[in-house]
Amino acid sequence: MSVYAASRRRSAFLKASAVLHAGAGVGVAIAPAAWPLAAGAVIANHLAIAIAGIVPRCSLLGPNLTRLPPDAERDVLALSFDDGPDPAITPTILDRLEASGARASFFCVGRRVERHPELAREIADRGHQVENHSYRHSHTFGFLGPARLRDDIARTQDAIERAAFRRPVLFRAPAGIRNLFLDPVLERLGLRLVSWTRRGFDTVSRRPQRVAARLFAGLAPGDILVLHDGPPVRRLRGPAVALQALSQLLDALDKRGLRSLPIAEALHGGCK
Repeated sequence: MSVYAASRRRSAFLKASAVLHAGAGVGVAIAPAAWPLAAGAVIANHLAIAIAGIVPRCSLLGPNLTRLPPDAERDVLALSFDDGPDPAITPTILDRLEASGARASFFCVGRRVERHPELAREIADRGHQVENHSYRHSHTFGFLGPARLRDDIARTQDAIERAAFRRPVLFRAPAGIRNLFLDPVLERLGLRLVSWTRRGFDTVSRRPQRVAARLFAGLAPGDILVLHDGPPVRRLRGPAVALQALSQLLDALDKRGLRSLPIAEALHGGCK
């Protein structure tokens, strides 16, 4: 059974949305004059679905892991890195993780894995797990229909399996933005959606201390934390921002007696 299937549940919100749509149609058929009320209810529901899709930690559209389960080991949290692999930063991140004994999840972009398969393989060989972060990391990902979502995600699955010799079991949406079609696609592909407890916003910040402070706030076992090892937005940051923030974070974990494991490994046996 896949990691996703092990915790599968249908979204009550989407079930209620389907009932509302059906009820609105029946209501208008019985009482045509009531169409403004029915239309208003349907529009409000669509607005709620759209808002749910742009709130990364929201679970109204389907299961969304924001923390490790309560029965994960008490001294464990999960570091994760998005948008790589990238030759300018990924190898240094791997070195720093290895020096501290930390292991992490790398949510990789499919086309970057195809460009740098040796880096994806190195991530896996050094004890980390390579997971799916879409093929292009497109800003329009949240607007794709079911067929294009499936093609995008499946293509990344194949690219990562070829490079790292392991098929991902977790998926993180670009910027956390998604739509109501994503959950059924992930279920068919055996993937589970993961967001985060906190992210450092290292893609937009010039100050490593501020990035680290966002991750430190309320730091506790079970947290899922996000930094980036993808190509930097050159005008805003360089690799040094993420690397300096990571160094501070690793020091903090050591002082607090916390250790980082890949998310899927931390879930093994602890996800009901």
